[in-house]
Amino acid sequence: MPADNDTSPMADAPPGNWLKPNTVSGTLIVATALCIVCSLLVSGAAVLLRPRIEANKLLKKQRNVLIAAGLFDPKKNTDRDIPGLFENVEPVLINLPAHTASGELMEDDDEAGRANQDLDIHTYDPRKAAKDPKESVPIPADLDQAGIRRRERVAVAYLVKGEDGSIGRIVLPVYGKGLWSTLYGFLALDADPSSGFPVAGITFYEQKETPGLGGEVENPKWKAQWPGKTLLNDAGAPVLDVTKPGQAQAENQVDGLSGATITSNGVENLVNYWLGKDGFGPFLTLLKNGKLDFQ
Repeated sequence: MPADNDTSPMADAPPGNWLKPNTVSGTLIVATALCIVCSLLVSGAAVLLRPRIEANKLLKKQRNVLIAAGLFDPKKNTDRDIPGLFENVEPVLINLPAHTASGELMEDDDEAGRANQDLDIHTYDPRKAAKDPKESVPIPADLDQAGIRRRERVAVAYLVKGEDGSIGRIVLPVYGKGLWSTLYGFLALDADPSSGFPVAGITFYEQKETPGLGGEVENPKWKAQWPGKTLLNDAGAPVLDVTKPGQAQAENQVDGLSGATITSNGVENLVNYWLGKDGFGPFLTLLKNGKLDFQ
């Protein structure tokens, strides 16, 4: 029994009607209950939808790998075609060049460019690895053309194989700073060392550049000029030159984006970085010399 001087919100409430939503305590109770219910619903939905979300992420990645390799035409193909088209594409883990404690490239790094046997290709996430100090390395300023500061120790590349099992094309992940964002994409090369690994295609699948300007890196017309370009010189060094719009003439030149000089420079820098000695350069050298151990 409540005391005569009980002034609690329930003191005057009739049995079975103790909640008064128009009081401060009632409002807090209702708000708390709603928060709990909503959080449970959101958490439950996240758990239930996680497999579908992960499947969609994988499908998007595979689609862009195929687009870069010239195996997926958005005008003709649909997502239903992706599993079949991807059957001849093999994801592989590649050891990127190691750095010394002082940040310099390690000399005589026998593992650079070779297959990584320690990590699981099915669970490894290079984006997360690039942010983990244990799985990444800081890039010295004199090497950091792409402006990314850190990169993963191990990268995921894709080998496009023919019916006889030979490697026809290589799809390499590339990323670097543009004007407003980090651009993420895939660069596909024909696996033909005698021709200097000419470009098969390129695609950028994530960027936040200015629409109509730097955002045109996703424009099919701009990407159409890349196939056939040779981005490595005779010594294997990257030499991509993104020129002013309309001035590309040499086999290593690509027209820049009109009104987007910084984004165009960013594309040039990130491609040259990832094809260079701190990126996939050692991997391409092994392939050129017939010493690739992914076959």
